[in-house]
Amino acid sequence: MTQTTCGAHLAQLLEAYGVRHVFGIPGVHNVEMYRGLWQTKIRHISPRHEQGAGFMADGYARATGQPGVAFVTTGPGVTNIATAMAQAYADSVPMLVVAAVNQRQILGFGRGYLHEMPNQRNFAAGISAFAHTLLRAQELPDVLSAAYSVFSSGRPRPVFIEIPTDVLSKKHEGGEDSVEQRQLFAPGADPAAIAEAAKRLRGAKRVMLIVGGGAQNAATEITALADRLGALVQLTINGRGLLPPTHPQLGDFGLMRSDGRKIMNEADVVLAIGTELGETDFGFYDLTPFAVKHKFIRIDIDPRQMAVGPRFDLGIVADARLASQALLTALDGGVAVKRDTAWTKASVKAMFEIADRNREPDDPLYDRLLDVIRNTPGDPILVGDSTKPVYRAAFNYRAPRPRSFYSASTGFGTLGYALPAAIGAKIAHPDRPVIALAGDGGAQFTFPELISAREANAGIVMIVWNNGGYREIRDYMVSQEIAPIAVDPIPPDFVKSAEALGVAAKRVSSFDELSAALRGHGPSANAPLLLEAGPWIRG
Repeated sequence: MTQTTCGAHLAQLLEAYGVRHVFGIPGVHNVEMYRGLWQTKIRHISPRHEQGAGFMADGYARATGQPGVAFVTTGPGVTNIATAMAQAYADSVPMLVVAAVNQRQILGFGRGYLHEMPNQRNFAAGISAFAHTLLRAQELPDVLSAAYSVFSSGRPRPVFIEIPTDVLSKKHEGGEDSVEQRQLFAPGADPAAIAEAAKRLRGAKRVMLIVGGGAQNAATEITALADRLGALVQLTINGRGLLPPTHPQLGDFGLMRSDGRKIMNEADVVLAIGTELGETDFGFYDLTPFAVKHKFIRIDIDPRQMAVGPRFDLGIVADARLASQALLTALDGGVAVKRDTAWTKASVKAMFEIADRNREPDDPLYDRLLDVIRNTPGDPILVGDSTKPVYRAAFNYRAPRPRSFYSASTGFGTLGYALPAAIGAKIAHPDRPVIALAGDGGAQFTFPELISAREANAGIVMIVWNNGGYREIRDYMVSQEIAPIAVDPIPPDFVKSAEALGVAAKRVSSFDELSAALRGHGPSANAPLLLEAGPWIRG
């Protein structure tokens, strides 16, 4: 038997679950979590704000598919990371947040202790798959097992665990079995449901396939399904990269428009896999609710979300990859009708035409910017903030592979996401170029994290698109005949600010100059670089 503290045992358990990086800030209440870290292979990354820790964990999770882990202290540590948790909750990102809380005998009394909250766990519960207060040190393995069951077999979302300070320091006795990972696998699809889905798809001449972020682990199967069905394919923002960018059946993102909805309703069967069919995917520009005219099959791991989403004819609750594999096998079991390949080809063309008709004046500029980023050598990862070029990317960015494009412009829609999330992605993939794209407004939310990138040897490139304030909000206010007030914050000199943080920086004036800077930085760079661009860029 060995004896250690609960806090030190936490580090051992996390290492057993495969955790290699933790993002966090120590405080007087959570230092016991740090006692055992030095005895593990876990690397600790220090942000400059707990919100940054959460966004780093988010970016790490999206880049790897594994939960990002964050350590925070009591009170303000929890409230600071809440925004990042809410973004991860909205986008179904696995994240484990471990926080300290005041000792058990004073919880809930409100006597004015340091960092005291009326109910810290309840505060976090609304943005978590579940929130738990650990009252006995020996129950830590069970609670972590419950957390990882969410990450491996349910809809992945943040899990919040708080540990009272007296429990963190409590002696824990356990043997080798107390650090073993408990494996739990994702649910497969009901065979009868798969057989019925295959029957309907075999009888369909025109099939449309809509795929979201829930299928990120099923790229091979999704491509095979698209080919087998001859389907017109639409990838949601979180599903970008699931099909190769040049795949001939991949249509530009037109389902936000009425014309795109008409094309969808020409299909005999619509099959949606791993998407909640939410507003930021399908609802911004169409006043009518998302609805499929003919047969609609949905595959998703979350039964509740399917129940409250658009009406379907056949719903299958299962892991996207397992269900897609089963469906491919079932489709081999019968003769399909002749596919209307001419419709698929014409629909792809029509989707691009819809995009062209709705192009805004600045879109060609943004398209050129995105092309330069996508063509950066080394298989780039693009991490976007809420800014004009990223809104454009939401419609037409074709990521080179899965887990290579994500942004804060969907779901919760926070500002300040791109920089710290890119750091998390670069920690996960040090051999790939990782590019953060943020506006001058959003960049100021988390700009100090640039020095965190330097400290962590995370060689990201941060592109600040400086268009002089909150341009998207300004344009919207003008369109609503509202005098644009409070949308023109004075920006800092980004180049000098970066240099003050010890980070190389330059203002680029042409796309050739931007491309050369990105290529010169190199995929394996371990020092960050800031590039300032904006509407002035030409060439």
